[in-house]
Amino acid sequence: MADNKNQNQNQLNIELDEDIADGTYSNLAIINHSVSEFVVDFVNIMPGRPKSKVKSRIILTPQHAKRLLKALSDNVNRFEKANGEIKDYDQPPIPMNFGPTGEA
Repeated sequence: MADNKNQNQNQLNIELDEDIADGTYSNLAIINHSVSEFVVDFVNIMPGRPKSKVKSRIILTPQHAKRLLKALSDNVNRFEKANGEIKDYDQPPIPMNFGPTGEA
């Protein structure tokens, strides 16, 4: 009985609002960091459009950034085991003046 109570106390209840559940498409992430945080800006670049906007910004502690890196790496490895290697096609370089510069 005590084990069930401890398990229930350790569970995290996470809500996902409908508008967030739809997600936001991104084909570019710009990452900047300071000594205390990582800032990840997600952008959707469309061909033929000279200007793009940041669609979402996520700010992480260095520890959480490292956990995200590991979790993403683990998931990519599992995906490739199930579906084959993800091809990394050459992308045209993004101009150095593109996007925001991060400062924290």
